[in-house]
Amino acid sequence: MIDINTLFVINPVFQTGEIVATRGVYDQALEDAAFAQFVQKSLNRHVKGDWGSLPEEDKEENELSLREGFRLLSAYEAEDLPKIWIITEADRSVTTILFPDEY
Repeated sequence: MIDINTLFVINPVFQTGEIVATRGVYDQALEDAAFAQFVQKSLNRHVKGDWGSLPEEDKEENELSLREGFRLLSAYEAEDLPKIWIITEADRSVTTILFPDEY
């Protein structure tokens, strides 16, 4: 089982800064092991530049943001699990995992 308190990334293509989750994501991950694994897998996709289920124009915007140092946003979906967003701030000081309705 993934411990939501110890999220980690391997060989990111950009700096993530501190990795945090909203209370909603945190609580869901503590209660649901499958969701916790989904969060970890999604985070690892995000740091590799796999932007998930974003429209193509948003993926292109992320590629520009990666080169120019702007904010990065990814969206991930899995069957029977809530959708999550992962946002890395432009200054790369923090990466936040959240539900879209928490934005």
